[in-house]
Amino acid sequence: MAVVLSLFWEGLAPEQYDAARESVRWEEEVPEGLLLHVAWYEEGALQVTDVWDDQAHFERFFADRLAPALKEVGISGEPESRCLPLHRRFVAPGVSGAA
Repeated sequence: MAVVLSLFWEGLAPEQYDAARESVRWEEEVPEGLLLHVAWYEEGALQVTDVWDDQAHFERFFADRLAPALKEVGISGEPESRCLPLHRRFVAPGVSGAA
């Protein structure tokens, strides 16, 4: 079952997010099961919403790729996170691409 993953990471700077993104290269080497990733900053906190095919896909991505990259670029701590079943997904016609 598809899931929505929400992350709230207080104090994680945009430069740190970009360093992790560049290290993991998830836009160039899309993780299996990832359907959507959006990230933004509000009041000094990184906020992320992802949609995954299922929670197991995210957990594999985190263990195999993301956690090692976070350590490599010097990011410690953990975000507040929630993973909930997706009820419905709609993508407007003509929407595609990244960044």
